[in-house]
Amino acid sequence: MAKQRLQQVADTIQQILGDVIQNELKDPRVGFATVTGVEVSGDLQRAIVRVSVMGDAAQQTETMGTLIRARGFLRSRVAEEMRHMRFIPELRFIHDTSLDYSLRISEVLHEVEEERRQNPPKLDADE
Repeated sequence: MAKQRLQQVADTIQQILGDVIQNELKDPRVGFATVTGVEVSGDLQRAIVRVSVMGDAAQQTETMGTLIRARGFLRSRVAEEMRHMRFIPELRFIHDTSLDYSLRISEVLHEVEEERRQNPPKLDADE
């Protein structure tokens, strides 16, 4: 299948899942979760759904577990929205930690910047 078509399918699934998770999934164990990306296999049988979850480690684990248990419901909602497709991919949820990693790098850079402001490098005039 053409890469452009696969990307369109992935983008549509991402949009549907994002909307369903935010507006329709009423489980209180689902924290603030954002679908950051979807990759669809060439045969449309599988879709890897990357999800970023805000909160501490326990909240993230609970949210991911709840999404995994709700994947049948989520897949059926994707099927309802994408009636034109013959196959609806099996959904596989993966916790996307890239946002956490980026935030941590930003914090470290900010700390280094503060340390440099407080302790500027000394230049020796003799050298």
